[in-house]
This record gives sequence, structure tokens and C-alpha cells, in this order.
Amino acid sequence: MLNSQDKSASRKNVFTLIICMFMIICTSNDIFAQASRKDTVEIIKSKSGDIKVEHLATLAEPWGMTWLPDNRLLITEKPGRLRIYSKGKLLESVKGLPTVEYHAQGGLLDVKLDPDFIKNNLIYISYSEAAEKQPNIERDEGDLRLGKFNDFSDSVLKGGAVARGKLVGNEIQNLEVIWRQVPKTIGRGHFGGRLLFAPDGKLIITSGERQRSEPAQDLSTNLGKIIRINSDGSIPNDNPFVGSKGVQTEIWSYGNRNPLGVVFHPFTNQLFSHEMGAHHGDELNIILPGKNYGWPIVSNGYHYNLSPIPHHDTQPQYEKPIYYWHPAISPSGLIFYTGKLFKDWYGNALLGSFNSEALVVLNIVSNNVSEEERIWLHRRIRDVIQAPDGSVYLLTDYKEGELIRLSPVKDQNFSKK
Repeated sequence: MLNSQDKSASRKNVFTLIICMFMIICTSNDIFAQASRKDTVEIIKSKSGDIKVEHLATLAEPWGMTWLPDNRLLITEKPGRLRIYSKGKLLESVKGLPTVEYHAQGGLLDVKLDPDFIKNNLIYISYSEAAEKQPNIERDEGDLRLGKFNDFSDSVLKGGAVARGKLVGNEIQNLEVIWRQVPKTIGRGHFGGRLLFAPDGKLIITSGERQRSEPAQDLSTNLGKIIRINSDGSIPNDNPFVGSKGVQTEIWSYGNRNPLGVVFHPFTNQLFSHEMGAHHGDELNIILPGKNYGWPIVSNGYHYNLSPIPHHDTQPQYEKPIYYWHPAISPSGLIFYTGKLFKDWYGNALLGSFNSEALVVLNIVSNNVSEEERIWLHRRIRDVIQAPDGSVYLLTDYKEGELIRLSPVKDQNFSKK
């Protein structure tokens, strides 16, 4: 017979065996699920009907994408590669890219075509770059407000940049830098980096505050701002701070934290942007020239170390968001849908979410969000784009990220609202 110690040991062994078997099953299921994503079509539910999810390609940390006139898709990979997706295949990386400072949130970010691309073949890329001369600093000094998100190992002096060049075949030629974040800072993330051409041909750039907070209120820097420049990097004469001394005249708005989505409304031409809050308080804003959006003086969230920040409603002199998320969804990528495949999405905003692992659909009426739907994809969504045929393409935020395509399972009998 077993004594009490033997029985206890036996029970522990059985319990350990059960736990190990459970972990093996869970791990196997996870591996199988990841593998099956690449080989099968998924069907997911939404309010407007079933949606087909197709895995198209696997990429290394994809970040941004844009369509070429011939329906090929340009996709950036954060480690520093620009890929072309064409007819179901990923082609070799485009040559002629700059050296990027790849670390954490930094690397090769967004890509956009010049409005006159058919004539001039110009493309624009945003990325993080290291300073030519590095200070003798072993580590970042950190910030108590960042809590566990301090990265003390990163001591590189760097900042965001935007460059343009001609895409000729599989190579970018005559690459030139047309804009840089100033000043460069030691370590940290929040580069922003989204690019967008306005209806008038001006280039919009989102510039994060590099996890430093206070620069967002400092008009002598372009950190924590929405930027507006001409396509060659010069400053438009009608920018709000042109003629002001000691001010970066490319600034269009300020008090922005880390905007990772920006788009013009297709019917009103209003500029919309969303930005990540700190601990909660992600915002959707209508961006107006010269306006102050309050970061870090006000927020609908609080710092990562849980220290409080006054709410937007307490200081109405700052522009407050038309919508915010608490708890946070960590938004990235932003479009207004104008295609014909998803009739219920027509005119709605679509954005990706890291935390919710979903595509978020917002119905915006008279500058107010009247309804939100989260379409659960169980993936961190980095970017969203509408395809020429009206389907929706997404990039996922992983070391082995995906390019996926969404289309309705059945014809939704499109009719304009």
C-alpha cells in the first residue's frame, strides 16, 4: 500500500502530467491554428453578414502599404524592406532604400505615392534614422510616467524622417530626405510616421512626441504634431504658423501624442486622425489648422505608472476628441470605406486595433460616432487599406505578420446610403 507521502507524490505526478498534456495540446492547437491560417479561408461574423478572411502573404513586421496604378501593392517591412505584392506573390525587396534604425517601434514605416505618380514615378517613405554622430551615452535616462514601458537598453540618438525618390522598376532612384523630426532624441518610440496626401496635393505627416510628452506643446520642435508640407519638403504659405518666430512652420496642429492613423473624409474633406492615449484614452480627432489637442496637459486616460492626467472636459481651451476609448484599443491605420462590396460600411471609418485584435468600424454622423462595431480577427491589426475591387486588405503586427484580405461571403446588394 502507498503511504501518505507516496500518495501525495503520486497525485503531484498525475497533476504534473495533466498540466503538461494540457500545455502540449494548447501549444499544438496554437501552432495548428497559425499554420491553418495560411492554408485555409476563415469565415467570421459581422453585423452586415459573414466575412471571408484570406491569408495572402507572410511578411516581416509589415507596417504600411499603398496601391500602385497597375494594382500591385507596395508594403513596408519594419526591419527595412519594401516589398511588392503582385498576382498572389511577394517579389524581391525594392532596392535603393535608406539605412533605417530598426529597434522596437522604429524602422521602415509608411509608404505613399505622389498624386502625379503616373507622370513622375515619385514615392514617399517614412522611417526612423540614427544621427550620424552618436553621443557617448550608455542608456536612456527613462521617465517614471512610462512605467514598465521604459526601454533602458536603447541609447541610440535618432528620429523620424521622410524621403522621396523615383520608383524605376525594382529600385528607388535619386532618394532625398525632405523632412526630419527635430530634435533627434535618445531611444524610445512614438515616431508617428503615417503619410497622407491631401486633396490639394500637400503632404500630411504624423509626428509622435517620442515618448517625451512635453515636446508636443513646444512649437520650436515638430514632435507631437501633425505636419503639412509641400511634396518637395517646402512650407506652404497658408500654414497656420508661417511668419511666427521660433516656430516650426510645417506644424498644422500640436498637442498630439502618437498619431498612427490619418485620413481625409471622402465627402467633407475634413482631416481625421486617431492617436494612442497613454494608459487608456485613445482618441479620434478632427484636425484643424493651428489647434492644440492638449497632450500631455489633458487626456482621457492616465500615465502608465497610473499617475493622473486632467480630463479634457476640465480644460476646454484644448480641442477634445470626438470619440475616445477607455479601455484602450491601441488604434493603427485609418480609412473611410467607399467601396461597393460592403454596403453597410459605405462612408464608415475603418481602423485597426492592437489590443482588441479587431477591425473597428465607426459610423460617423455629423462629426459624432453613432455606432461602433468590432470585427474580431484575433490578430493585432497594423494597417487598413481599401482595394480597387472594394475588398479590404489588412496588415497584422507580428514578427511574422500577415497580409490578409476581407470580402463578403455573399453579395450584399450594394446601394449608396
